[in-house]
Amino acid sequence: MLVSVETLAEQYAERQITFSAKNHCLDNNDNFSRDDRFLCYDTRDTVGSGIGNSQTIEMVEIATGEETVLYRPRSIVGEDAAPGVAAASFSPVENKVVLIHGPPLSEVAARGYYAKPNRVGAEVVGDGSQKLTWLDLRDTETSRPTTRGAHRGGTHRHEYSRDGNRIGFTYDDALLRDYDRTVGYMESNPDAPAPAAAYFALLVPVVPLGRSKPGEIEKAWGDSWVDEHGLMRAFIGKVRAQDGVDYEQSLFVVDMPADVDITTADSGSATRFPSPPAGVRVRRLTRGFADGIVRGSPDGSRIAYLGHAPDGSAQVFVIPSDGSDRDPGFDKRPVQVTALAHGADSGPRWHPSGDWIACMSNNGVAVTCVEAGPLFGKTVFLTPQGDLDDTVRKTNLRDALVWSHDGRTIAYNRRVPTADESGTRAFDWTGADFAQIFLIELPAEYYE
Repeated sequence: MLVSVETLAEQYAERQITFSAKNHCLDNNDNFSRDDRFLCYDTRDTVGSGIGNSQTIEMVEIATGEETVLYRPRSIVGEDAAPGVAAASFSPVENKVVLIHGPPLSEVAARGYYAKPNRVGAEVVGDGSQKLTWLDLRDTETSRPTTRGAHRGGTHRHEYSRDGNRIGFTYDDALLRDYDRTVGYMESNPDAPAPAAAYFALLVPVVPLGRSKPGEIEKAWGDSWVDEHGLMRAFIGKVRAQDGVDYEQSLFVVDMPADVDITTADSGSATRFPSPPAGVRVRRLTRGFADGIVRGSPDGSRIAYLGHAPDGSAQVFVIPSDGSDRDPGFDKRPVQVTALAHGADSGPRWHPSGDWIACMSNNGVAVTCVEAGPLFGKTVFLTPQGDLDDTVRKTNLRDALVWSHDGRTIAYNRRVPTADESGTRAFDWTGADFAQIFLIELPAEYYE
């Protein structure tokens, strides 16, 4: 049952759990450890611009607030930075964290500094030992085909499937720069190219920029696993409209056969873009606008995304994962689930029951019922809203929410005044207040 906004505000106040003078960026990832005791994050924009200047991957123990550095490579910061480590997610089945890793300092002379097409995925053990495993191999040799199972660019925003066996990501190519971002996956395989632990494959074939035909995809992003086993990955696609001139932004799904053989993927060459494994198919779910990081429901039956309501505002929509906005059955078409006065500001996150969706709206955490019945579409705010001091310091900005595995806790970033060790108010590299981690611990009605 729903409880009133007044009751929530009275009994379940926001709780800050980090306080140190650095950014604690959750980055819309899967930040809770498998036992919900810890949250992982990166420290981008603390000493310099963006991911390239993020020097550490860390975690905080929720009960105590104790912060632990999980990984700290040798770094250089500034306009030319390396390696850059960021975008951390915990494995749902092991005590490991996946992250973006730019070029180690020993490889900068050959590879250059941090850049989108110059990074790989890595795993670090979640115990502070800083034991690192390289996941994918980057091979930019142009005199021969790309090494089988390797790529020639950068992988980004790595996400474990719910069974932990596959990792999805977005991909930027370094050799063929007239191609935009797209989507791929990796998995452990005996044919993985050393020293990588995983074999790389593209999932979404894209066409060169500006040369698409009606219905063809030029860019794919905003992706996430839909099902438990990593056989269905949803994404946002930039697709050429039927007039051959304009573009549309729609929701798509990649379907993989249960017996997919990742080694049938083509890694490409200096003149040939990579292509997916045999049997992989791309399916379009909407012709209407779609946006955000899309999210599959816990049982894989539905996908949530941001769409345009009739009044033009961004709202959360849900569609069956086997559906389409052109399906003859209305039960297979998308349904608008929020009607937020200020629209939805960020992509949705599912409660593990599948009955609730959380999003940000008007700088507040909103939770909406998506269980069939009389409460469908009912929204409550768990935090104040409209309280952003939208100056350069971005005081009170809330973003990057994530729900715990047991459904009891929502975590998110909030920029608040922070003091350094001397007690002086400190700011990050951009001049903003530091991003700290806050929690809302929910009443039993939300998780029982």
